[in-house]
Amino acid sequence: MKNLKIVLALLSLVVVVLILTTGSNEQKLSSKPLVTTSNFAIYDLTKHIGGDKIELVNILPFGVDPHSFEPTPKIVAKLEKSKLFFYSGDVLEPWAQHLASEVHKLNMSKYVTLKTLEEEDEDHDDEDEEHEAHHQHHGAYDPHYWLDIDNMKQLSFVVTEQLSKVDPKNKHYFEKNKEQYIKQLDQLDGAYKQQLLECKLDTIIVTHNAFSYLADRYGFKVESLTGLSTEAQPSAEDVKHLLQEIKEKNIQVVFFENFANNKNIQTIADDMGVRVDSLQPLGNITGEEMTLKLDYIDIMKINLDKIAEAMQCR
Repeated sequence: MKNLKIVLALLSLVVVVLILTTGSNEQKLSSKPLVTTSNFAIYDLTKHIGGDKIELVNILPFGVDPHSFEPTPKIVAKLEKSKLFFYSGDVLEPWAQHLASEVHKLNMSKYVTLKTLEEEDEDHDDEDEEHEAHHQHHGAYDPHYWLDIDNMKQLSFVVTEQLSKVDPKNKHYFEKNKEQYIKQLDQLDGAYKQQLLECKLDTIIVTHNAFSYLADRYGFKVESLTGLSTEAQPSAEDVKHLLQEIKEKNIQVVFFENFANNKNIQTIADDMGVRVDSLQPLGNITGEEMTLKLDYIDIMKINLDKIAEAMQCR
């Protein structure tokens, strides 16, 4: 009996130690501010700056099309616990206006240079009813602004400032990470400028035009089947125009997006005897890209190599 009492006492002591240790670990974890994002490019930027000083969650599950995403009650609950919520904007994420009322949320589109739909009209000179419907669906600007490296640099300052407000003791840490990340962005910008400097072609063809910021920055053109919409069906005139572009410019590669239906672009490629490849607009990543642990800069470099090959750059 005496031995049994000793064993029970020891077990009780172990349980107490485990409870205290677990509580300590939970307290340690909870001491990190919870930050949520709604977009992969913004998530990756925040991850580079926040490092191990924050608990970071991207509410858009990897492998899900950002154009059709709707938050679940579980996701809403996670948002309400956040200290900060960075979302890309009301165009792609109109639901964000009504969420996270208790958290400091930032519409990141307000801190960057946006390409308006008037500019898109000038680029594409397309005023039919279907094109206008796409514009109304997306709002007043092209929402894929994170493909302009200057915009990503500007967001780096915003994220750093906000993280420093919620966790001032780590301000120097965030500032240092921001400077390192901006250097990486500058190197990426230099690679684009150098690799796309001399090209035989000046146009790429895509299913859905998420790449106008990239094209404007580096001086090439984008022709697309469905403009800004991933859901619209191309008209006969859209298809005819692309067939003519492929033939006249001797284009050898056409692109689709990972989250967009590639059936129409594949049909065009088959008809013209050209190759099909994918470009990544970085609103989200695929499951495979997640497994490979690719970040924004990795994928932007992959995009660069594909664009340079398609435009036959030296």
